[in-house]
Amino acid sequence: MGVIVKEVKTKKELKVWATFPNKLYKKVPEFVPFLLGDEMDTFTKGKNPAYEFCDTKLFLAVKDKKIVGRIAGLINHAANEKWKTSNIRFTRFDFIDDYEVSAALINAVIEWGKASGLTTVVGPMGFTDMDHSGMLIEGYNELNMSITFYNFPYYKDHMEKLGFIKEVDWVEYQLLVSDKPNEKLKKLSAFLQRQGNYKLVTYTDRKQLFGEAFEAFKVIDVAFSKLYGTVPLTDEVINKSISDYIPLVNLDYICSVKDKDGAIVGFAVLVPSIAKALKKSNGRLLPFGLFRMLKALRGKNDTLEMFFIAVKPEYQMKGIPVIIMDYMINACVKNGVKICESGPELELNEDVQAMWKYFDVRKHKRRRCYKKDI
Repeated sequence: MGVIVKEVKTKKELKVWATFPNKLYKKVPEFVPFLLGDEMDTFTKGKNPAYEFCDTKLFLAVKDKKIVGRIAGLINHAANEKWKTSNIRFTRFDFIDDYEVSAALINAVIEWGKASGLTTVVGPMGFTDMDHSGMLIEGYNELNMSITFYNFPYYKDHMEKLGFIKEVDWVEYQLLVSDKPNEKLKKLSAFLQRQGNYKLVTYTDRKQLFGEAFEAFKVIDVAFSKLYGTVPLTDEVINKSISDYIPLVNLDYICSVKDKDGAIVGFAVLVPSIAKALKKSNGRLLPFGLFRMLKALRGKNDTLEMFFIAVKPEYQMKGIPVIIMDYMINACVKNGVKICESGPELELNEDVQAMWKYFDVRKHKRRRCYKKDI
């Protein structure tokens, strides 16, 4: 019996679609599952404000009466308008090692793209820059982050056999934190703050952070605006991100830098890694998942994930990254943090990679966005 591709229509089918990777990678120690409720909300209109400018179709592949793969097709109208492209994206592409399965799934997305008048398929890429992007092509033996995909090595072979080529790559770094502050960096940070009349702002009150978070996310929006595939963050997307992140973050690892007029020009959020907590709970909050997550976020944790380090473009060469890195290193030393995971960054983003010179660092993962004319 051949492969049957079914479009996901019901909430029950969505749950099957969302949990398929948990079964596919059940025996893989490096795999970290998504939080199930968040993933289902991401693909539910009315709960994800990105549907204001995106359309999706979700598909399951069935062979011999078993679920053997899944994919989502995504048309990001805002991205196509901004970048003058005619792309359909794919995301959440998971499948057994069977070319018939991977071909059937990607063809379902391609056919929808053709029917919509689009000319290129690209991915894996999500709704916005806040979503997961890139297929893992190096670093299969490294624990996945909570904000990235894991996939088997055979995926790369399937993509090439399906006729896809490289569009862009993202790389990830593991930064080893010293057990002492960097005195040279500390002096340079103090000098830059005096010279530029900048103010380093830390947050001990969550209400203060809520009050400034919208302005901070606007900084993130403009700082990332020239990066591949990004779209302007709508007010609704920003507000959703604030409501998702701020209640849970550890305030020790958040800071902003303000100019002489009190405007935020740089903002950074590092988050204690919840990867092991998610893995242990298999992506579920109940019965013990929430407790494990809160323990990872608020308790002792020697690993951080870098969610955002954003600086307004006109300030990126004025030392703002140095001020941020000095604060974060001191916070890490104070709390016994040993490892920071950079998260995916474009391989040619030398401005970001220049910040890692203050650490012992290794490049340990690479992810790829593929493309194919249709």
